[in-house]
Amino acid sequence: MSELFCSILESFWSALGGAASDMESVHVTGAGELPSAFPVTDFACAAVAAAAVGLRELLYARSGSQPRIEVDRRLASFWFAVSIRPSGWSLPGPWDPMAGDYATRDGWIRLHTNAPRHRAAAERVLGRRGDRAAVARAVAGWAKSELENAVVAAGGCAAEMRSAAEWLEHPQGRAVMTEPLVHSTGTTDSADRILQQWNPERPLAGVRVLDLTRVLAGPVATRFLAGYGADVLRIDPPDWDEPGVVPEVTLGKRCARLNLKASVDRECFMALLREADVLVHGYRPTALVALGFDEETLRKIAPGLIDVSLDAYGWQGPWCDRRGFDSLVQMSSGIAATGMAWRGADRPTPLPVQALDHSTGYLMAAAACRGLAQRQLTRCGHRSRLSLARTAKALTDWSRYYHIASSITPEREDDLQPVIEETTWGPARRLKPPVTIAGTPLGWTRPATALGTAAAGWTV
Repeated sequence: MSELFCSILESFWSALGGAASDMESVHVTGAGELPSAFPVTDFACAAVAAAAVGLRELLYARSGSQPRIEVDRRLASFWFAVSIRPSGWSLPGPWDPMAGDYATRDGWIRLHTNAPRHRAAAERVLGRRGDRAAVARAVAGWAKSELENAVVAAGGCAAEMRSAAEWLEHPQGRAVMTEPLVHSTGTTDSADRILQQWNPERPLAGVRVLDLTRVLAGPVATRFLAGYGADVLRIDPPDWDEPGVVPEVTLGKRCARLNLKASVDRECFMALLREADVLVHGYRPTALVALGFDEETLRKIAPGLIDVSLDAYGWQGPWCDRRGFDSLVQMSSGIAATGMAWRGADRPTPLPVQALDHSTGYLMAAAACRGLAQRQLTRCGHRSRLSLARTAKALTDWSRYYHIASSITPEREDDLQPVIEETTWGPARRLKPPVTIAGTPLGWTRPATALGTAAAGWTV
């Protein structure tokens, strides 16, 4: 078993507030690494294992059992890319045609335009362009910092490529360095209900998870929770879609739509929240408050709530309220620049998978499970906050201990589950789960479905 995997896992679990003794009977199998300047495979395996250890803590709180955990290096690496394999249909492309890396007059910048409103913001700055070549010509006349600031000021998403050293000197980089990987605190409000039913094969059965997250970390977290039996209800605004990833991340969930700015839908949301055990959300720090749901209000509506939240650039500093995504944080934090130098490339080189999103998602799932375990013992709620930028720091901190031993062997037929998943878009197969907890299988009873296909209500 990789010493680096063990060290990263121990650091994750410590950040979550766990004890080193909880690491017993955790094993990783297989060999190989995803090609990168960073230990992406060990990081992936450790994040998946942390979520499983969190789930096992709940098992221990309810039954006293601590079964063996086993993580597969190859499958964990594959799940950090795409887990679904369509049959007779194709996944939509993950990127808007305008999105991507562009050369400015003094370096590189990335535009993130997948959401229509973010593309519109970029076009307000650069003008409407007929193709990528026209966008590239427009970008080439800008200085990278000026263009980043202009797009962000217009309500869009962009990130200039900074080196790791530049990020360490940046005010937001310095702010992120002072944050813990997981902000985790218990609360004193007491839950109205504690689950009484217990099925060790589906330990989260009866747990109600209200999912207010979108691309990509939050949906990974709630997909994991659904895989152990949680009733996950995803709520999206009426006009939101993310076709490139929905078949990947709605596995096991029901998906409804509510407009939280409309009074009727707000009342429905509050009724859902009142009966929820876990709230997972990815709103910027001020966005949920602007909707009228600050932390105190959430606690009043749902005493004992397990509240897990995500931000892109951290919870303090000048960018704490900035919109961001995995690919942008990689550009800002020096990851893309380090990859470019490592490969000897002539353009930004991101991680081979969106490891910041996926790793943070599994850590969010671990935080939710730890919160549930603590609530089982104390009846009190729990709050956890994570960010992509802080996860990026954790990944880059481990790069000095890393070297590639061998490549991951390609996917085989026996890496796929034999069962056919009848998704909204057609039949598909999934990769086998990346983690095994003895006696507690990871599996999903609902296929992936399109957004807005379910009623906004609980089934249990």
